[in-house]
Amino acid sequence: MKEYLIYTDGSCLGNPGAGGWATVIIDTETGEQKEFFGGEGYTTNNRMELTAALVALKNTSPGDEINLVTDSSYLKNAFTAGWLAKWKKTGWKTSAGKPVKNQDLWVELDSLIKTRQVNFRWVKGHAGNDLNERCDKLARDFAAKIQSEMN
Repeated sequence: MKEYLIYTDGSCLGNPGAGGWATVIIDTETGEQKEFFGGEGYTTNNRMELTAALVALKNTSPGDEINLVTDSSYLKNAFTAGWLAKWKKTGWKTSAGKPVKNQDLWVELDSLIKTRQVNFRWVKGHAGNDLNERCDKLARDFAAKIQSEMN
């Protein structure tokens, strides 16, 4: 079992529009730091936030302890405020009876989180947290790259 400190962020130029995601993964024992980033041509900010977390978790192993830092209340609250449990209980419907957006990503995230010890921590975005700012820059830069390739 390893322990990781993970930062994630997503970005979208237009919502929907060209999007980017990024994660910084730090092995807390060795200090080794890895960065992963990517994006999509037509997506939403929330999909990019979830994708960043998904990629981060896929780069860890079952049993690992993960402190996941995000500026996305959407991501954090789904797991810490019981949203995900309610969605599953109601057949993936919101409290308004509408289908839950991004169900495909939520299902995949849920299966990965079940096999890891994940602690979520929210940080305010664009507030000077170095690793949150790094993820934001990587995600925005990738979204801009995709947008320029589309034009």
